[in-house]
Amino acid sequence: MFDRRTFLLASAAFGCAGLSGCATTGAHAGSRDQQLDALLSRWFEEDLRENPAFATNLGMDVGERAALRGQLGDESMAAAAEDRAEAVRRLEELRAFGTRGLSEQGRLNYDIAEFRQSVDAEGAKFTFGEVGGRPAPYAVSQLGGAYYSVPDFLDTQHPIQTQEDVGFYLSRLEAFGRVLGQEADRLRHDISVGVIPPDFVIDKTLGNLQRLRRTRPSETTLVRSLARRSREKGLPDRSEEAVRLVAGPIADAIDRQMRELQSARPRATHDAGVWRLPGGEAYYRYGLRYNTTTNYTPDEIHQIGLDQVRDLHGRIDTLLRAQGYTQGTVGDRLNALNKEPRFLFANTDAGRAELLQWLNQQVREITPLLPRVFASLPKAAVEIRRVPPTIEAGAPGGYYQAASLDGSRPGAYYINLKDTAEWPRHALPTLTYHEAVPGHHFQNSVAREAGELPLYRRTRGFSAYGEGWALYSERVADELGVYASDPFGRIGFLQSYLFRAVRLVVDTGLHHKRWSREQAIRYMVENSARPEGSAVREIERYAVWPGQACSYKLGEIVISRLRSESEQKMGGRFDIKRFHDVVLRGGSMPLTVLERRVRGSAAA
Repeated sequence: MFDRRTFLLASAAFGCAGLSGCATTGAHAGSRDQQLDALLSRWFEEDLRENPAFATNLGMDVGERAALRGQLGDESMAAAAEDRAEAVRRLEELRAFGTRGLSEQGRLNYDIAEFRQSVDAEGAKFTFGEVGGRPAPYAVSQLGGAYYSVPDFLDTQHPIQTQEDVGFYLSRLEAFGRVLGQEADRLRHDISVGVIPPDFVIDKTLGNLQRLRRTRPSETTLVRSLARRSREKGLPDRSEEAVRLVAGPIADAIDRQMRELQSARPRATHDAGVWRLPGGEAYYRYGLRYNTTTNYTPDEIHQIGLDQVRDLHGRIDTLLRAQGYTQGTVGDRLNALNKEPRFLFANTDAGRAELLQWLNQQVREITPLLPRVFASLPKAAVEIRRVPPTIEAGAPGGYYQAASLDGSRPGAYYINLKDTAEWPRHALPTLTYHEAVPGHHFQNSVAREAGELPLYRRTRGFSAYGEGWALYSERVADELGVYASDPFGRIGFLQSYLFRAVRLVVDTGLHHKRWSREQAIRYMVENSARPEGSAVREIERYAVWPGQACSYKLGEIVISRLRSESEQKMGGRFDIKRFHDVVLRGGSMPLTVLERRVRGSAAA
């Protein structure tokens, strides 16, 4: 429900402090820049009102937008069709606006907007799956749909401060049932045109839905969150109303979704790639362009991945040999290392609590080091949370939820603790640097707190930029000396890079070279030493988010290359703090625009 309106156009600006502050070539250029700003701002406001959940995420469901706090988005077939049509209209409107009279900065704003609108219009050709969000061919999956996102959203983002907030919460519970029903309609449509998820995706999704359905309404997060937070604020208990909604329309709609998936299960195949869907090869090219913001072909990305895997195997081999691990392939040795008891937390509630405490300590230890390499530091705090057990069977290993714009809600880094054996100690630090600081939380918060930027530049972004930064930030942590006395932590750091390189191989393998699910899992386990349970979830993730896994390493490659170019060009003038500001303070953008921004700064 959060993906249909993603606000990726919100990154449509370059690096000046608001369009009104950009240098122009004259009054006419300034006027044209302002007109472009007005256009992008209008689109942002339209999108905000069509995605009330995102308005709450930003803390913007107040004032004249206060009614949005009681709403969820429209996921109907009609809304999906309108979104597709609007994507095409916006591209036509932007191209009709043209580049005439824009300043240099205004032209860059235009180019970023044109990229986003052109890729959205490309996605509008496909009449199935997600609309307006990341390319996701299945309306409901083990990683997507309202059942997956709404319960945690209501628990962690919907505020409960007043009786009005309680009423809005109940209104959203009522809307939750409606949205689930709309998604069931879209499931039925997509299945009717041959877009049937793989059998393993259906099975995992049904398992998630059944767990939610089997829970007594009064024991669901949906009800317990409302009761607990109302009690904490001394507000009247309206949990019985919530129970009636959960037991009635929400349960009925979940049953509808399960029936649609169960009816499709006999026709499902085990093929994981989107190549088997109508227009599947074109859909994958769209997924790659959307997620990587590049024009690399699947074959080119596959080869980059193979080259990166070979290089990283060589570097890790040297480190393993230094620690006495000499027998077997790099993958064999890493797999053995991952299973050593000394590196594992107990797979119990106490072990999970210890693991979370250890992660929080890592954040506390690296935070004082950041001023060495960053001039801009975020104010927002970050919390580390467990992925909700109801969805952890299909959820990724970790993900990040941004802090609100007004600072009322901290950022959150979620880690999947279904099996603590998937997180040996040497692999955990680099995940924390990726998801929290100086990775996603740092990058998102610096952008959101850059008050001189217009809102459409401070919110959301492009996957290759965000994931590329987070992976690059793991290198920054290493340069800050976090592994100086931790050789196994350094191995874990390089294993993280290896994991992202493997993603290039298996994602293109699944969707372009027609690898099986099992072939991709085997390649990941053997080459990146990912524990098998984790590898299974990862490969099944790539099956439903084609192309997204390629954004990490390609983004990191570009950012690292730009830093190397700047260091060589500027010599003694190179300032790592300034470089990081140039990358971060302009907000998220396509890699091609980031290249222009950084190279322009280095030439100044």
